[in-house]
Amino acid sequence: MSDNKKLSTESYKGVRDFYPEDMAIQNQIFSIWRDTVQKYGYQEYGASILEPADLYRAKSGEEIVNEQTYTFTDRGEREVTLRPEMTPTVARMVAARRRELTFPLRWYSIPNLFRYENPQRGRLREHWQLNVDIFGVTSLQAEIECIQMAHEITKSYGPTETDFEIRINSRKLMDYVSRDVFSLSDEQAHKISKLIDRKNKLPADAFEASAQEILADKTPIFITLLNSKNFEEFVSNLPQTKEEHAGIREVKEVIAGLESLGITNARFDQTLMRGFDYYTGIVFETFDKNPANRRAVLGGGRYDDLLSLFGGDKIPAVGFGAGDVTARDLMETYNRIVSATAVSPADLSLAIIDEKQTGYANDLAQDLRNQGVRVAVDYSGKKISDQIKAADKRGIPYIIIIGETEATSGQLTLKHLATGDEQKVTQDQIAEIVSK
Repeated sequence: MSDNKKLSTESYKGVRDFYPEDMAIQNQIFSIWRDTVQKYGYQEYGASILEPADLYRAKSGEEIVNEQTYTFTDRGEREVTLRPEMTPTVARMVAARRRELTFPLRWYSIPNLFRYENPQRGRLREHWQLNVDIFGVTSLQAEIECIQMAHEITKSYGPTETDFEIRINSRKLMDYVSRDVFSLSDEQAHKISKLIDRKNKLPADAFEASAQEILADKTPIFITLLNSKNFEEFVSNLPQTKEEHAGIREVKEVIAGLESLGITNARFDQTLMRGFDYYTGIVFETFDKNPANRRAVLGGGRYDDLLSLFGGDKIPAVGFGAGDVTARDLMETYNRIVSATAVSPADLSLAIIDEKQTGYANDLAQDLRNQGVRVAVDYSGKKISDQIKAADKRGIPYIIIIGETEATSGQLTLKHLATGDEQKVTQDQIAEIVSK
């Protein structure tokens, strides 16, 4: 590299640098996630960001791996991928020790994920995501528990119950519609599911024309089903002999189960697909209705077949994911972001008048740290007024100025920077005061 060519200070496109004020927000989001799922008995796990590329080919297909992932050949001629999602990894981990594990498993992780796509609001090339999964439960109580956690997390971002809704659909129900009601082949059913997933992004005439190519003269019935205003209307447009199809029963049971928990903003949405190739039963998402941020917040569903990719019996599983980019957007919309000064790096700053007092300041700081006080010693050598301003700017609530008198006598002045109040203290009194 030429000596006069400067390196760019810009980060790679689609990823972020986290300065301390950004990490404060990131940690706020992570705390919401951890605090919520741990209340339900979930344990944290982790794994490498590198996985064999074949893991995603088996789960998502060749096109996804080739076009939407960071995939490369390592020095050992192995093809590896930076993980684009966590579910295949946790499925691999559970399958590897299925004979040793005690089910049901309640696991969660907060990995960083990578997808090669066009960065836009709410979607970057790297993000962090809460992944929550419960393995070994066939009952719909697994879905209800996951949706309950998703509901709690979404509310923690700031919206009230009326600001967002929980949208629910069923892979079983939509498979029944595709194969029994419209007699579609597997290929046609796949195409129609992808089309439904794009319904709200296409003009009505373009959507209908695309449906016509697949459904021909059955298109009007299909459009009527998708335009149903609620669950009851949707069901009424199906053959009445199939009214109690398993998918319909499951949707009813999940919504009723949520209502029994006081969650009343759940509704059926026949256009919710969430990549149906992946799921086997109920799918769900929480959706913010605020005009400033109308979008899905988080989502998931049941995927009972994924672990069978690794051989052996199927293990029932339900899970969901929540991304940090969307979380931050939502918290900004509802004014729930912490300020940088609200997350102080220390409880107390020690300002040194002269470097001769550095030894005393270090001894005092270490004694207080041993008592659980977070102490930052200012070694800058700047004027005391500048040291005070620096501590205040960092949000450190208390400061003690150390000079020759203080170091000799042990009589200290503790100042509360927000109020300007001062009090004379001994070393033994400091920890109790600043920890209140």
